[in-house]
Amino acid sequence: MTHTIKSLAIAVAAALLLAACGSKPAAEQAAAPVAEAATVDAAPADSSATDAAALTEAARSTQESVSAAADSSDASLQRLAPLPANAQLPSGRWKAGTNYVAVVPAQNTRAEPGQVEVIEVFWLGCAHCYALEPFMQAWRKSKADYIKFEAVPVMWGAAHRSHARLYYTLVALGREDLAAVAFDEIHKRGNYLVANNDAQSEKMQLAWAKTQGISEADFNREYNGFSVNTNMQRAEEITRRYKIEGVPRVVINGKYETDVGMAGGHNELIQLINDLAALEKSR
Repeated sequence: MTHTIKSLAIAVAAALLLAACGSKPAAEQAAAPVAEAATVDAAPADSSATDAAALTEAARSTQESVSAAADSSDASLQRLAPLPANAQLPSGRWKAGTNYVAVVPAQNTRAEPGQVEVIEVFWLGCAHCYALEPFMQAWRKSKADYIKFEAVPVMWGAAHRSHARLYYTLVALGREDLAAVAFDEIHKRGNYLVANNDAQSEKMQLAWAKTQGISEADFNREYNGFSVNTNMQRAEEITRRYKIEGVPRVVINGKYETDVGMAGGHNELIQLINDLAALEKSR
């Protein structure tokens, strides 16, 4: 019986991870902009304390809290506000309001003069982010030199924050390359790298990091260090400032937002990012 419950819990958690992050087609976003924001503080596969009912309740509770926060009157401004003609791509392949939307008001960026900032908001536990990752990795190697790229973990709930802390620890250690390995660990091997409390999550993540050649001393030094905590604060700010309701989400120069569904596919998203960045560069 225990094995059956644990297996069911794993299956439910995996299904919730898939449902928790994916962007919907643009037409559906307008009708239900926060449905994709459900999440779960998922338990690891070897946890005997968590069952499917608890996972489902966690997902329901988190979705309600995210939905309530997004119900404020300004949450949909960026979807409703039309873009002036001089802020749109030339008519043709991409349509403002369909393939990309305006950020209202436009936000300041960290880009230097002559640069265009591109931010991808993601979650290690998101299956849609995992599917996009190979395309983003290839794009990062070939993108224009004027594009300043930053990957920012979404900060909706405890599970997202735990994964964000792991990601920023890897960055602080100069092992950002291991983010792709963490994606594989979660989505291929079913090891979610997050537990029911922060202490358990840290133990799981340390155990995994050690298998990747990171020493316990180095991991512990950075995990709650200044760099990681500073980046966590920025990720909180980005999630809030751009009213992120689904991931993966891409923000171009603080002015435009888009995603895979709006662009029409993974390759299309990459081309749209390039076109919007080029538009901003030409200003």
